[in-house]
Amino acid sequence: MLFIRYTKKTITNMNNITKVALDESRYSANEQRNELREQTSSIPDSDETCKLCKSDAIVFDIETSESVCSSCGMVLHDNIETLGPEWKIYSSDDVESKSRTGMPTSLAFHDMGLSTFISYSNTDANGAVISPEQLSKVQRMRRWNKISSNNRSYHRNLKNAFAILSAVKDKLSLNDALIEKSAYNYRKALDKRIIKGRSIRALVVASIYAACRELNAPRTLDEISEITNTDSIFAGKCYRLLVRHLKLHLPVIDSNVYLAKIASRAKVGEKTYRRALDMLNIMKDNPISHGKDPNALAVAVLYAACLKEGEKVSQAQIAVAGDTSIVTLRKRFQDVKKTIG
Repeated sequence: MLFIRYTKKTITNMNNITKVALDESRYSANEQRNELREQTSSIPDSDETCKLCKSDAIVFDIETSESVCSSCGMVLHDNIETLGPEWKIYSSDDVESKSRTGMPTSLAFHDMGLSTFISYSNTDANGAVISPEQLSKVQRMRRWNKISSNNRSYHRNLKNAFAILSAVKDKLSLNDALIEKSAYNYRKALDKRIIKGRSIRALVVASIYAACRELNAPRTLDEISEITNTDSIFAGKCYRLLVRHLKLHLPVIDSNVYLAKIASRAKVGEKTYRRALDMLNIMKDNPISHGKDPNALAVAVLYAACLKEGEKVSQAQIAVAGDTSIVTLRKRFQDVKKTIG
């Protein structure tokens, strides 16, 4: 039998090393708790008030997914789903190192950003290389996972539509709120089977234009149709179909929104733009402007303001900036002359 003899000094050193390791682990755990506490306190309070103490100091605890009153400790809501990015600390050595574990959910993805896929790298979760015996099985799983995610025409339709939507977003510099609303309109149209027998591109254009109308963004149907290489007449039919079936209540287009864009393209002066704003307000109060194209009306008013201020701008230049024809500009200019003089 083998005996190992330790001296008293060796045992003391071992105890000191163990104590230091325990202190470091406690320090790391405390740092992680402080990090979670900072994230919880950094979330802004909601407008809700506590029913027990009537306090509005409500915080969201990301560790338990609960909405808690910070005054009395009453739990108002539990099992709350957060739509923001998720962060998780993987290494206990470096508390500051963070790794993003997921992306926010979005309607502009065919799976809303909730599905997963098998990576093409032949390594497991720990980074070890997959053995040759398991490689064929993993490749088979990867293939069936790819097939199962595209085996429905519903998801294939959404993939094609949202690829077009992403291209329009980049070309027209649309914001995320407008893209989300467009994706919502398209999903509702797909659920009601409006897409059956019609072009995906035309319905995407109609959904984007409906979202632009609702959020008061200065984009015309012809402009969106030109970007997507779609027939604007058929896109207009799809838009009217969308409004009728989804029962959309869209606000009236304000000509002032188009005026700023046209003035910027035509490179007119600030004084002329202010004059055009005043003239446009007079035109909107007159019944002669009812039923007229707001973009054409803004072009005519801007041209009239240029003549009033003596700015040398041709009709062709204003018409190109407003994306309209010279004939339409002259017709609307006659209405402006009758009203303002």
